[in-house]
Amino acid sequence: MSQRQWTATSRLLLLAACCLAATTAAAQTVGDVVSAVRSEGPFPADGAATDLVAFDEFGLGCKRCCDPCADCGPCGPCDPCGDVGGGCGSHGGHGLKHNRADARGPAHIFGDHVHKRCEWMVEYLYMNMYMDGNRSGTDSLTVPEAFTVGQALGTNNAATPTNMTMEMHMLHIMYGMTDEVTLYVMPMWWSNTMDHLRATPFGPNPPLAGTPFTTHNSGFGDLVFGGLWKIYETEYDEWIVNLGFSVPTGDIDRTTTVPTGLVAQEFPYPMRLGSGTFDFRPGVTYKRFWEYWSMGLQAQFDLPLDRNTENYRMGNEYRANAWIARVLDCEKRWAVSFRVEGLFRSNFVGADPNLNSATISTNDPDMRGGEFVNFGYGVMYRNPKLGRLSVEAAHRVYQNLRGVQLETDWSLAASWAKKF
Repeated sequence: MSQRQWTATSRLLLLAACCLAATTAAAQTVGDVVSAVRSEGPFPADGAATDLVAFDEFGLGCKRCCDPCADCGPCGPCDPCGDVGGGCGSHGGHGLKHNRADARGPAHIFGDHVHKRCEWMVEYLYMNMYMDGNRSGTDSLTVPEAFTVGQALGTNNAATPTNMTMEMHMLHIMYGMTDEVTLYVMPMWWSNTMDHLRATPFGPNPPLAGTPFTTHNSGFGDLVFGGLWKIYETEYDEWIVNLGFSVPTGDIDRTTTVPTGLVAQEFPYPMRLGSGTFDFRPGVTYKRFWEYWSMGLQAQFDLPLDRNTENYRMGNEYRANAWIARVLDCEKRWAVSFRVEGLFRSNFVGADPNLNSATISTNDPDMRGGEFVNFGYGVMYRNPKLGRLSVEAAHRVYQNLRGVQLETDWSLAASWAKKF
């Protein structure tokens, strides 16, 4: 071995020895604190916090005993009667489910977790869905085919949609009423943009025949709120029931003169900001955790309760999701997820008398349903001080559409959440 190699090796050995000594000293400190805690005897009868030592910044464990409502830092609340030790894979006596990036589902998933009593969570979510091209059943259609097939079905005589972008900005606020019951509210802002091509000939305004046009509509959507109830829990898994509702705060009566260039008409169904109805949105979620893996199953429904003021209601929607996640590091701050979703949506019931279904397929209430399969993949990051970041992309791998509709290509969801 050369002199240079020997010098480098010596420095590495010296550095390793210093790290080992520091780690041993820190571990000894943790042991002394644990022994001191256990030798103190019973905790105060009123459950007040016995604040011994702040959170172990070396990540060796939680060295703080406190009541369930106190903030113990990244270790989470410590059980005064349990083990206050820690280390990789230990969570202050609370099993595998806490303080890990995959404690919640992927970014497209809602209603899958509760918060402890007195705890608030604020989350911002951005979602983008892109649809390009038309489809009838399982067959993709070119623009000429969208006209031909649509007109054979009694629609698209004036225009056809060609693509659409739906963007949503949502504020998700949650509050833990108890350790088992969490309330939530989700105000959201929608921004919808749809491109079209006018037919040839174009009866409403002949000079515009064969020309493209774009419509845009944005504003507050329906307000979603409800409660989550954790009905079963062990150290490794949990069941959560979602009793959700929505109220019709999104506008369904706005008009535009863009399609004809002359006469104002109401936006078609997919461009509207809400359903116009009170909806029941129940769901149930099961989650299971292992040391570095987790999985979840969720069923979620959207059930309009009656027709709206325009004499229609949107179709029932049934979603089933299954996902797995893998933690990537010992501190469990990073995780990746893979998700499969099955979705069934029925056609609308009734029809808005102000919309002429013969002009364009987006005005036809019998062309709103279908069956879909989506595949999603995402990444999650948890920082005890900054909160939780989650991003997921999803691609539609199967879709069987009623009539002629725009087919969905992909969707993206990105969120930031912070507990207080």
